[in-house]
Amino acid sequence: VAFCFSLTYEACGQMDRRAIKRNNQRIANFRGQKTGFGKFKRYHSVGLSVNALNYYGDLAPRPTRFSTDISFTRPGLGLYWNYRMGSRISLQTQFMYGTLRASDNSADQGDLENGVFRYRRNLSFRNNIMELSVVGVVDLFPNQNTYISRVPFTPYAYLGVAGVLHNPQAQAPATDLSGNPLAEAGQWVDLRPLGTEGQFSNLDATDANSGIQPYQTLQLAIPFGLGVRLRLTEVLDASFDIGFRYTFTDYLDDVSQNYVDLGVLGSDLARAMSYRTGELGALSSPYSYQGRNGTTYTVQAGYGSEAPDNLRGNKDDNDIYMVTSIRLSYILGATFHKAKFR
Repeated sequence: VAFCFSLTYEACGQMDRRAIKRNNQRIANFRGQKTGFGKFKRYHSVGLSVNALNYYGDLAPRPTRFSTDISFTRPGLGLYWNYRMGSRISLQTQFMYGTLRASDNSADQGDLENGVFRYRRNLSFRNNIMELSVVGVVDLFPNQNTYISRVPFTPYAYLGVAGVLHNPQAQAPATDLSGNPLAEAGQWVDLRPLGTEGQFSNLDATDANSGIQPYQTLQLAIPFGLGVRLRLTEVLDASFDIGFRYTFTDYLDDVSQNYVDLGVLGSDLARAMSYRTGELGALSSPYSYQGRNGTTYTVQAGYGSEAPDNLRGNKDDNDIYMVTSIRLSYILGATFHKAKFR
């Protein structure tokens, strides 16, 4: 019995040593997960953003690229969906509704050249925009394994593409250029159908705006920005980010090129919305000319008449707007992806 027991013990010991050796070989040959997604819980989240919008363009207080008037900051709301694709990368789709607004009344009159020009131009606008964007979001700190073990804090950056539906408007003055009451007085009217820079008029080949076309109300934009995200609970995150939308239009404000002969415009309302310097009172340098419709117009010299130097805007710079957002997102769940080994 003792002899049989000793043989059995020796056999078991050899088997254990062989098993340990095999395990050691497996550990020595282990190379971990493949780079990329690997063992990871990808998850979806939905959220709400409260936004503040600021406009940068031809009606800014100063001619510099990033001049804006904070007093014209307007609110916006957004709904978004986010898909966590990897440890640092997310794909986010957002629909946002907001308002842009500006006025030449805020022009810096201490700038004797550009400030006085803007004040005398006396244009203003509002634009209720709808934006649908798709952006890639890259976190600075990686997410570990599951949404439950995500980092408590991370900065991030985003870049993508957006479609923007816009429609610039302005309030109509009390009277037309001849002093007659306007039926639309005080109302917000759509500017695009009026063709305030001659978009729907028969312009001469020598006119400064010759060949101008009506602008499209659906435009592309490039959204980009930076932010930070905080983990509030197991399924709630809060974020704060500041971003810009570079648009491919100069007509968010209905202002881009030169003044035109007021006689080529199609209505008294169009003329009143194209040239608004007369609303400021007596003209310092009056200039009279006979329009192509046979009517005589008296305007401020340099405004409201056809001439290569009578600029209404700067067509070389497209409009930009800034979006500052506070976000709250809720994690819907996770889908487990098995680890893959080499």
